Amino acid sequence: MECSPAIVWTPFPPYYHASGIWLHITSLPSRHGIGDLGSGARAWIDRLVDAGQSWWQSLPFGPAGYGTSPYEPLSTFAGNEQLINPEDLIEDGLLRRNDCDDNSFSTAVVDYAAVIPFKRRLGLDTAWGNFAAEGRTDLRSAFSEFCESGPTG
Repeated sequence: MECSPAIVWTPFPPYYHASGIWLHITSLPSRHGIGDLGSGARAWIDRLVDAGQSWWQSLPFGPAGYGTSPYEPLSTFAGNEQLINPEDLIEDGLLRRNDCDDNSFSTAVVDYAAVIPFKRRLGLDTAWGNFAAEGRTDLRSAFSEFCESGPTG
């Protein structure tokens, strides 16, 4: 009896070559204590493109677990509120600039004991409270549609 060779499927054409960078988003610079999905991440993507890079591996995005390591998330299904960018929430009308006034973080090291409650207060408490109380109609309808679409989208 002869064994047939396994068929190997690849998403790339033969002789495809690319390069990229492995860097967690929390390693990017930010005036909000820890790298996040804001302008720093967008600028990083632009620099990768300028450098001819094709890929950016930045996962996982779950809440940091033991030792605040982003590579040991508490869940693979939950989001990490530390990655929320306050500037984007201000632009969306969910935060006011003075909500971020007590922000005096180091740009050299991450102070998790200060960053975690700061980001949680801004994103999950203040921004959500503003959304629930007076949220923009366009955001409310998009949110309702998202909730109704279920887990499979």
